[in-house]
Amino acid sequence: MDSTSVLIVTDIQNDFLPGGALAVADGHAIIPLVNDLARRFKNVVITQDWHPAHHISFASSHPGRSPFDVIDLRYGPQVLWPDHCVQGSFGAALADGLDIPHAQMIIRKGYHAHTDSYSSFFEADRKTPTGLTGYLFERGIERVYVVGLATDFCVSWSAQDARIHGFETFVIEDACRAIDTNNSLAAASAAMDAAGVRRIASAAL
Repeated sequence: MDSTSVLIVTDIQNDFLPGGALAVADGHAIIPLVNDLARRFKNVVITQDWHPAHHISFASSHPGRSPFDVIDLRYGPQVLWPDHCVQGSFGAALADGLDIPHAQMIIRKGYHAHTDSYSSFFEADRKTPTGLTGYLFERGIERVYVVGLATDFCVSWSAQDARIHGFETFVIEDACRAIDTNNSLAAASAAMDAAGVRRIASAAL
């Protein structure tokens, strides 16, 4: 890919792989494809979920609640998750099989205790920026390709926010996997389509 394209590799971390605290089914299967795709890009950004203990998105922080319950917080509906990707833990580490030595940036998100952050561009309040937008603008990026975990949350939100900022945006679907709780995958797919995100297969590259 040319210098105006970037691949965003989303949250391929131990806790999202089989055996992890918030395992995405078949999540490990995308790693070889993601590695191969990354070698085709000059520009690669990796994202990393990076929560403090007792994060507001953890079900354990809300007595009487269970993982995958949905509650209302000041910034809107919040799915409650098992404790996952706690800062400095094994679960928060990038997967051992991820082999992208030329990635220029790792952006950590979800590190504020009071706000979740699915998107690599904004926290879940849709106002607080991560700084990725300015980085991509200053690098002259025009096209954003998104892969990783999970399709229906961090991948989808990142792709939608990339479109909001005017980037031509693609989600490479066979290089992603979904959690799909409460019909979340269908909802995410519809939201991406409405935002103008193009959903493609890796063979199209």
